[in-house]
Amino acid sequence: MKIDEVPQDDIPIFRGHGTKAIYALDKHGRYTKTTTSGWAVEELVLRDVLEDFELKAAAAKTRILQGVASPIEYFVNRRLMDLSALAQAMGIAKWRVKRHLKPGVFDKLNDALLQRYADLFRIDIATLKQFKEILARDPDSRI
Repeated sequence: MKIDEVPQDDIPIFRGHGTKAIYALDKHGRYTKTTTSGWAVEELVLRDVLEDFELKAAAAKTRILQGVASPIEYFVNRRLMDLSALAQAMGIAKWRVKRHLKPGVFDKLNDALLQRYADLFRIDIATLKQFKEILARDPDSRI
């Protein structure tokens, strides 16, 4: 795409946050950095992705209350991550993260590892450890 063809649809998601940097071809045919205020098609896709994460987080709440998932499943979706991204951010293998999604394994995690998860999710460790109880009191809680 050429610089003068870069969409400037002024999408609401970017309002108050400035613009987004992208690469486009300049008049000499070289890629160069330019800015966009958004593209309507991009906004539509982004809204779908965000809605999907919200639905996954809601489903995770139910699974946590049923005792078949750990709070990590909820928070990974609230922070718009997948298991690969979480494993990379935590600096541990993906198979270990998958194990931590099991309530029995989660309950045995040490506080140092739980603190790393809590820091990554931008919550306190008490919230992570007591999340099932928090949900039981207030199922509509949105932490």
